[in-house]
Amino acid sequence: MTMINRTRIARLRNLALAGITTTGAAAAALTLMPTTAQAAEATQVHTVSAITASSNDAGATSRSKAGSANNLDGWIKQSLQIMKSKGIPGSYEGLKRNIMRESSGNPNAQNNSDVNAKKGTPSKGLLQVIDPTFNAYHVSGTAQSVTDPVANITAAANYAAHRYGSIDNVNSAY
Repeated sequence: MTMINRTRIARLRNLALAGITTTGAAAAALTLMPTTAQAAEATQVHTVSAITASSNDAGATSRSKAGSANNLDGWIKQSLQIMKSKGIPGSYEGLKRNIMRESSGNPNAQNNSDVNAKKGTPSKGLLQVIDPTFNAYHVSGTAQSVTDPVANITAAANYAAHRYGSIDNVNSAY
C-alpha cells in the first residue's frame, strides 16, 4: 500500500469512494468534490494499492509491444495511446478512477449477480463491460477479448465517449 501523494490529489478533480461492491464491481458509488482541507486530509488517511495484476491472455496483440508494462499503469497508458490515435477522448485519471470503482484493478473481475448477469451477460474485466457492448465498441488494434485489459479499457472508453462524451464524465456505474 502506498500513500496518495499530494501532487496526485491536486491533479484529481473528483475523489470517488466506492460504496458496496459485489465480486469486485461497484454496486454503488458516491462522488465527492473535496475541498482543499478534505484533499489534504485524504493524503493523510487514504491509501491506494499498487496494482500489478496480470491477465491469462499472454501474447494478446494489445500487450505485445516491446517495453510495455503488464500492469494497470501500463494497460492504461497503452489504451490512451490507442485512444489518441483513434480520436477517443479520456484521461489517465478518468480511466483509473472508473477502473478502481468497477473492478479494483482486477482484469479478470466478473460480476455474476447484477441485472446483466441475470440476463446471461455478466460484466467482465477492468471496466466491467458486457459482451454485446464490447463487440459494438471494440477498437481495432486491440485484442478481440473482453477480458484483455487494453481491449477492455479501450472499448469501454469508446462506449463512454459515444454515450457520455468521455470516460472522464462517468462518475458512477455506467
